[in-house]
Amino acid sequence: MPIQQANEFGKINVSDEVIAVLVGSAALECYGLVGMASRKQLKDGITELLGRENLSRGVEIRQEADALHIDLYIIVSYGTKISEVAHNVQNRVKYTMNDVVGLQVETVNIFVQGVRVSR
Repeated sequence: MPIQQANEFGKINVSDEVIAVLVGSAALECYGLVGMASRKQLKDGITELLGRENLSRGVEIRQEADALHIDLYIIVSYGTKISEVAHNVQNRVKYTMNDVVGLQVETVNIFVQGVRVSR
């Protein structure tokens, strides 16, 4: 369901896919975050094999009664404090959504799906 805003010039519709790409981009800027995990492993595994990066992977957007809820499925780097990485991602996503899109985010839920050891 797209997010709709109205102003004196007309209506603005922002799709969930656009929000997911912005959220994924903001999250990947955080230190300690290796990448996003997906709930659709088979589909995204093929995408990774082809080398196509998808910033909306691992991001789920829900809108419930004018409240925006974001679920992020992430993979963190080994040796980083997981709680600190998750907290930084939450703050960065909330700030970006408020600053770039002008949307108030009610919750940012972080689900750590794995830890990656650098080679």
